[in-house]
Amino acid sequence: MTTLFTTDHEWLRIEGDVATIGVTDYAQSQLGDVVFVELPKVGRSFKKAEAAAVVESVKAASDVYAPISGEVVEVNDALSSDPALVNSDAGGKAWFFKMKIADKSELAGLMDEAAYKKHTA
Repeated sequence: MTTLFTTDHEWLRIEGDVATIGVTDYAQSQLGDVVFVELPKVGRSFKKAEAAAVVESVKAASDVYAPISGEVVEVNDALSSDPALVNSDAGGKAWFFKMKIADKSELAGLMDEAAYKKHTA
């Protein structure tokens, strides 16, 4: 299992040809208290960098982008009833959606954890 990061503060956990996607702890700390999460529909396909979900906090609403191209195969329904999970466990239970990876070469442009830490320093 590999974890990668985007400059837009999403993380991806790669397992085989599926990526689990969420927002980083840094992102949730910038957003403040999350009050609503809008998830994509299962079966929807996204191109890399296309807005796929929305997270709303007391401060602002932000798009969550598809970090790679692919098809949504599962969404985290727990976020609909408990959006505050994003604040308490951004890198774990608060994953947003899972995508079937369309083109593994797109992963090459993403950061590992060390590069992401430098990016947010």
